[in-house]
Amino acid sequence: MAAAAERPPPEAAKPLLGLLNGIAQATYHGKAEITEELLRDQLYPETASQEFGALLGKMTGIVKSIASADMDLNQLEAFLTAQTKKPGGITTDQAAVIAKFWKNQRVKIRESLINQSKWENSLKNMSWRVDLKSQSRHIDQINNPVAIVELELGKNGQESEFLSLEFDEIKLNQMMKKLSEIDNNITSLTQAN
Repeated sequence: MAAAAERPPPEAAKPLLGLLNGIAQATYHGKAEITEELLRDQLYPETASQEFGALLGKMTGIVKSIASADMDLNQLEAFLTAQTKKPGGITTDQAAVIAKFWKNQRVKIRESLINQSKWENSLKNMSWRVDLKSQSRHIDQINNPVAIVELELGKNGQESEFLSLEFDEIKLNQMMKKLSEIDNNITSLTQAN
């Protein structure tokens, strides 16, 4: 089956590839304008509505199964082989088209699922530098090094928020100690499993 997935789809496979892409656009990329009627009219105009509904349901289920498991190519091949052998499953030609679709769309669908699962802002970028204070209310703080940490927070598609933090040597050491404790806890938890 791997060799079949590499060759370009025959003319009969183009509507199925279009259907899979339409399912991905509607389900994972928020394109509400892609409806069952639009897909049927554009890709399968000669197919009865009930027959198309069954095909759409089957392909939607397969795409959702593949995407939710984030299947690699070996898992995909095993899954599609099982689908071709079960009664009412898919044909080997359909399996080849699905494999081609997943190979091209996996990264985009995965990113979309990750973005949909985020509730809060995430760290998009971080930069830091060390400066010397040249002005201060207290004379003893002049010429002391400070660490400046700048964080860019936000969600994809939205304007970012910027947060700037300033640490003197004592605060930086405290933060490094806490980060070390967190690292040790994560290490001990992962080694226990």
